[in-house]
Amino acid sequence: MSSGKINIAVYPGTFDPITNGHFDLIERGARMFDKVVIAVAASPGKSPNLDLKTRMALVKKVCASLPNVDVIGFSTLLTTMMHEQGATIILRGLRAVSDFEYEFDMAFMNRRLEPEVDLVCFMTSQDYMFVSASLLKEVAKLGGDITEMVPPDVAQAVYKKFELPVEEV
Repeated sequence: MSSGKINIAVYPGTFDPITNGHFDLIERGARMFDKVVIAVAASPGKSPNLDLKTRMALVKKVCASLPNVDVIGFSTLLTTMMHEQGATIILRGLRAVSDFEYEFDMAFMNRRLEPEVDLVCFMTSQDYMFVSASLLKEVAKLGGDITEMVPPDVAQAVYKKFELPVEEV
């Protein structure tokens, strides 16, 4: 029985850069929820390698085939942005126990700030368990091949940022 309510999930992150693992979660979320908002955090404290505008453009390009996915930037509390979007679900991925511990703490803080907010976690696909944006950036900085871990346009943007030769991907 449908309540007529639209289930809007927010997948927040820095996406510096977006990886194939992120996209896998986005695709899965897009099948489960009426709408998924990819919320790209400004995160100046993390000193992202790619600026917010570039990260948003890459996420939009990667997610272009998913009609129920929107991409926004934000620099507020997650719960504030979720309220503005009409969302009550936070979508996150878990790769390891340490991810669970972090998400567990964040879920309770977010629920304290906004009681209607719930957390839905997907287990990361085995293909992407080892992929993290920070590890990926380190590999790229040292000239390693990241082309199997990110979409082609993302690999090119990362290599360009680190002033490495951009080969045909």
